[in-house]
Parts: sequence; C-alpha cells; structure tokens
Amino acid sequence: MHARQIKLFIIVIIAFATGMSVESNAQDLTPSLPVNPDTKLITYQEVVKVDGTIKDLFSRAIDWININYKNPADVTKVRDPESGLIEILHRIELERTDKQDTKIDAGIIIYTLKLELKDGRYRYTITDLNLKQSSKFPIERWLDKKDKAYNPNWNLYLTQMDKEIKTLIESLKKGMLPVIKKKEEIW
Repeated sequence: MHARQIKLFIIVIIAFATGMSVESNAQDLTPSLPVNPDTKLITYQEVVKVDGTIKDLFSRAIDWININYKNPADVTKVRDPESGLIEILHRIELERTDKQDTKIDAGIIIYTLKLELKDGRYRYTITDLNLKQSSKFPIERWLDKKDKAYNPNWNLYLTQMDKEIKTLIESLKKGMLPVIKKKEEIW
C-alpha cells in the first residue's frame, strides 16, 4: 500500500510539473498570423461574396461602421460611394495583468481597414498595424524573438490583437449581409 501511495504521489508531481511547464510556455507561443509574403506585413484579407449592388454594399458598410465605432465620422478617412472604397483608421487597446492579477494598459495598436466594394462582393484588408508611440513601431517586430528588445508579453499582445481583429471581421461579415425584410402580416 505504501508503494502505491509513493507511485501516486510521483505521478501527481509529474503531472503538476508538466502542467506548470505547459502553462509557462503558453506565453512563449507566437500566434499564427497572416503575413503578406510581398510586404512582410501582418495582413488580414478576404474577398467575400454577398448579394447586393455596390450601392447596397456601401450603405450596409456605412451602417456597420455607425454601429461598431463610437465616432464613425472620425475613423473613416475615405468614403467614396462612386468607387466603392472605404478606409478606416482605428485602434485596439492592449492590456496585461500583473502578479496581483490587476489589469494594466499595455499600449494601443493602430490599424487600417480598407473595404473595396463591387457588385456581389467586397474585399476587406486589415494591415499597417503599429504600436502607438512617438515613432512608428510596426508590430511585425513582435514576431522576431531574436530582437534585442524582445519581451515575452509580445505574444500575449499579438494574441489579443488577433482575437480583436477576428471579432471585428466576424462583425463586418454579419453587417454586410442583406437585410431580410419580413413580409407584413395581413390579418
């Protein structure tokens, strides 16, 4: 019985130690991000097919912008209904937690979202991701673990940014769907 307890104790210790090393390495994992092979910039881009004319899609895009941004007139740098081009400049706020589990502001990432609209489809491009500071700091630097300024928190920030952008894209896709008009009930 005593030998069984020792074996169980050893198994628990190994499992705990393995779990601890996995947890400590989680911050070391760089998220898989879409990097444009030509520009070497992190770039989220997709062509989405959807019913509607360029005019319909432009209207839906403006409606989506008005719902999703606190100051829609300020974030849109280009609104050209003729060419179907909308450009948005916005930000993602980063945070981290300290040892006492207190949330701390960790900076702001500025990004560009370009919507190109055509009949029956649109293309979004999210790129030019830069950490807001006195000089331009492209966040692609955070992918380089050999950078002399490397900080393990960079992976946490990249993961947060990736999650925020994927949520933004999901919201955009829902906002660009045609509005289903309910038939008026005759009674």
